[in-house]
Amino acid sequence: MSTVARNGRDLRLPFVAVLAALAASLPWLLGSYELHAVIVALTFLLPAYGLNLLVGYTGLLSLAQAAFFGIGAYVTALLAIHFQTPFIVNLLASGLIAGLIAFPLGVPALRLRATSFVMCTLGFVIIGQAIAKNWISVTRGDMGLESIPRPSFPLGPFSFTVSTTTGFYYLSLVIAAVATLAVWLIVRSPAGRNMVAIRENETLAESLGVPAWRYKIIVFMIGAAFGGLGGALHAHYLTVVTPLTFQMQYSTTMLVIVLGGGPGTISGVIFGSFLFVGLSEALRVAPELRMIAYGLCLLAIVFRFPRGFAPLIDRAWRWIGGER
Repeated sequence: MSTVARNGRDLRLPFVAVLAALAASLPWLLGSYELHAVIVALTFLLPAYGLNLLVGYTGLLSLAQAAFFGIGAYVTALLAIHFQTPFIVNLLASGLIAGLIAFPLGVPALRLRATSFVMCTLGFVIIGQAIAKNWISVTRGDMGLESIPRPSFPLGPFSFTVSTTTGFYYLSLVIAAVATLAVWLIVRSPAGRNMVAIRENETLAESLGVPAWRYKIIVFMIGAAFGGLGGALHAHYLTVVTPLTFQMQYSTTMLVIVLGGGPGTISGVIFGSFLFVGLSEALRVAPELRMIAYGLCLLAIVFRFPRGFAPLIDRAWRWIGGER
């Protein structure tokens, strides 16, 4: 039996406590624009988690997250505007409906080969944007849905509405923490181990009794639900939804977060969300060169960290824990 050599005290618990304190104090440490960038990163963390379950743990490369992100945004906008439903109802309904819509889309798509599956998921995004643009009686087309209410919590005498950027940051932080716990429970469960087995060798996993296709459709639905949750949060933050919510750039951003941060890891996706969304927002100071600079940064990261930042994060975590 191998043992782990330690070279000092385990500082992981104090380190986590410092991170929690830093997260709680960010509104007082950052300006309004920087805090906005953090909120956007927390918003994109939710669909990135769903994509990581597909790509990192099950081995399914999907470009459909922007479609489910857009579905979640439109569902919450329609509910809030026409039915004045509370935020928590909108959030859960967006995730549920996105997950349910993923079922009829995933049944035929998941029977395709890997490259065909990727093209099929790209088609979902294009179809979603076309519906949002042309179903004018419901979506108002390119004019979009505006004046989406801020998140409200009807708790009797303790009712309140999140109307400030600081308040929305804390709301996003809580939702991201709950989503992180949910993902951790999924990947640590026997189902998570079966997902990894499918990723490594689907044929071998099936020979051991793992129903691979059933797992893939369930993971596809869970990933879509996370995308819908992110879209709902995004809509309530911006208070407007347009067909641009389905833009392909969102899918590529989520894919960059997962692959750049480290597929198959939770810490890597968290790091990737803040790094790549923050980088994109920071480069807005030079709009003419923004995409060129962003592309060059991605190339540099790919060549320097071909497996993402996950190995570096893991090494740092071991060092903080006093492990050699």
